Amino acid sequence: MGTVSAVWVARIPAIKSGLGLSDGRLGFALLATPAGLILATLVAGRLVDRFGSGRMTRVSGSVYCLLLVTPGLAGNMAELMVALLAIGVAGGTMDVSMNAHGVRVENAYGRPVMASMHAWYSLGGFAGALFGAAFAWAGLGAEPTFVAAGLPAALAGVIAGRWLHGLPASGPAGAGAEAGAAAVPPDLSVVAGLPHDLPADAGRDPADREAPGSQGLPPGPGGQSPPGAARERAGGGRSSSRRPGWLVLALGIVGLCALVCEGAAGDWSAVYLHDNLGASAGLAAIGFGAFSVTMTLGRMAGDRLVARFGRVRVVRFCGLIGAIGLAGGLLSHSVFGGLVGFAVLGAGLSCIVPQVFSAGGRADPVRPGRGLARVVGLSYLGLAGGPVVIGACASLTGLPLALGIPVVLAAWIAVSARALAPR
Repeated sequence: MGTVSAVWVARIPAIKSGLGLSDGRLGFALLATPAGLILATLVAGRLVDRFGSGRMTRVSGSVYCLLLVTPGLAGNMAELMVALLAIGVAGGTMDVSMNAHGVRVENAYGRPVMASMHAWYSLGGFAGALFGAAFAWAGLGAEPTFVAAGLPAALAGVIAGRWLHGLPASGPAGAGAEAGAAAVPPDLSVVAGLPHDLPADAGRDPADREAPGSQGLPPGPGGQSPPGAARERAGGGRSSSRRPGWLVLALGIVGLCALVCEGAAGDWSAVYLHDNLGASAGLAAIGFGAFSVTMTLGRMAGDRLVARFGRVRVVRFCGLIGAIGLAGGLLSHSVFGGLVGFAVLGAGLSCIVPQVFSAGGRADPVRPGRGLARVVGLSYLGLAGGPVVIGACASLTGLPLALGIPVVLAAWIAVSARALAPR
């Protein structure tokens, strides 16, 4: 999914130029993808709870990759929007399905691993950005780029999907296959398959567990405090009384802010570097590549950081880093500064969405798939509204000033990080 998304992002300037779109019209056209994502989340959670996350990931993933070819065939803005809407529906279904499956795997592991899984999305984004940049430097059009990326990606997804049937059937953390989830109510299929001999907290949020031997007790006579995640739990009594609906809303708002920032880097980094700073088409495409590299590195370290310091502290720090990095890049008024700014923004945003989605998969214990789908859907409102707002502001004030919106939202994530406190 990361590779396909990044290849599309890298060739947005070519699509814009080929169709003769202004910043405002491009922003409106880009609205179609998040609109499709949001439409998909209305039903994706129910499909996951009924048919299983592994099966839904395989089907939607293959379709998503194949649909990458369609924007290159668009001859006008209307056809482009239809193609992007279809991509959004397939991508939204795939996103909910694979994150729901990720929650199952994280539960069985018994420790935070969601950020590491999201790192592979970012790694794909880096590869896709390089792929798109190479085609841009070679002077090839968008359509051959999409064909060369979409077809192999679909094949790779089909092959990898063979291992998504369910958790292992044996072993110390083994479990029945996903098809065996029928033994529990359908709405619990996302977390089904946990072995009966796991510790009592095996189904709990891995970031909400005490360190060995702490047993959730207050600090001892030596004054030592529990690890970061345990301290959040010790002070999170107020959050434990929150209803799933309010928790989903709070998590969705944080995710919305994060995806506006990610969408700004994805949809506008190449346009900003090329049109406003005068970078070549190939160099402009590298902007999103730098963003993807630092996001990948941050996510590789994210699980360790969450286990040590707790989700709230990590997300708060990430929001601050992202805001400072992008603001500095915009104020530099140089290609190099812009590249550095988007790179620092990637590092700052790296751990936010994985932790929001991980918490969203546990926000509604009765219907985990639907709870996650609602968090994802609310988050995708940021992708839906972000391109329109930034494009409209760019038409009025210029793109550099419009990119100040993600700076403000990244700062707001730091303020509202308490919403991610373990229940």
